[in-house]
This record gives sequence, structure tokens and C-alpha cells, in this order.
Amino acid sequence: MPKIFNTIDKLKPAYDIIYKAVLFICKVLLIADIIITTMMVAGRYIPFIPAFAWSEEIILTLMSYMAVLSAALAIRRGAHIRMSAFDRYLPKKLLVILDMLAGVAVLVLGLVMIIVGWKYAMTIGSKASYTSIPTLSKRWMYFPIPLAGVAMVIFQSEVLYKNIKSFWEVEENTTSGESAV
Repeated sequence: MPKIFNTIDKLKPAYDIIYKAVLFICKVLLIADIIITTMMVAGRYIPFIPAFAWSEEIILTLMSYMAVLSAALAIRRGAHIRMSAFDRYLPKKLLVILDMLAGVAVLVLGLVMIIVGWKYAMTIGSKASYTSIPTLSKRWMYFPIPLAGVAMVIFQSEVLYKNIKSFWEVEENTTSGESAV
């Protein structure tokens, strides 16, 4: 196996830190969502608890952050839906190639999310504001898209590296006389 794999493997702690940071952000957003939702519902029925006019828009914004960031986390764990009915019938080498092809498509999607999402956040988002909070730009409503795109590119690059490494291992096993099936 080439030495470059050993060098790149040393980056795993950095990926772990990024993963934990994004997971922590998702947890904080969920806690904030639960607290704001509880206050909103309680404010409707309990007279001394204030019902904030901005709560619904903020809840939806926090949920959009959680949705796209948790989807990026699922990339690293390989937790997305995947069709694997024919995996046991296909050669290992072909499976790795198909995984790499899918990985490149996800990487491209992440890049599109960064570019287009940033453009929308900075143009459309900056021209509008929340209905209940006129001083807050809707840029924050569009910002989860480029943010998740960055996380997707980071995590997908790690997955793609693992696929390349796996392909190399399959190549070595095939050339050394072992079966690739």
C-alpha cells in the first residue's frame, strides 16, 4: 500500500473533531428548538408566560439548520438510504467504483450547495427580513444551505478517500491471487 495512505490517515482526528463540532451544533439547535417550542405552547395557555411573536419563524429556521447539518453527518456514517440488493452479486471492485461514482456526485452536490446557497443567502436573503423580527435578515434562513454544503464536502471527501483506499486494497488482493468476489 502506498505511503500516501498512511500520511492521509493522520487527518482522521481532524475529521473526528469537525464531526463532533457539527454534532454539538445540531444538539444545541435541538435544545433551543425544544425550549422555544415549549415556551410558545405554554405561552398560549399559561397567562404569565409571554408568547413570542418570533418563535415560529425561529423554530423553522433552527429546524432547517438541523435538517441539513444532520444530513451531512449521515454522509460520514454512511447512514443514507442506499440500494444494496445486488451488492452480494457484484464484484467487490465494481462496488467500490460505484461507491466512488456516487461519492463524486455527492461532492458535486455539496459544491453546488456552497456556491448557489451562498449566492442566495447574500442576495435574496439580504433583501428580505423575518416578518416577526424586521431587524433580522432572512440571510440566516438561507445560510444553512452553504453551511451544509461545506460539511458535505468535508465528510464526502473523507468517504471518497476511504473508497479509493478500499479500491487500492481490492486491487492488491486481486493481483496477489485472491478472488475479488
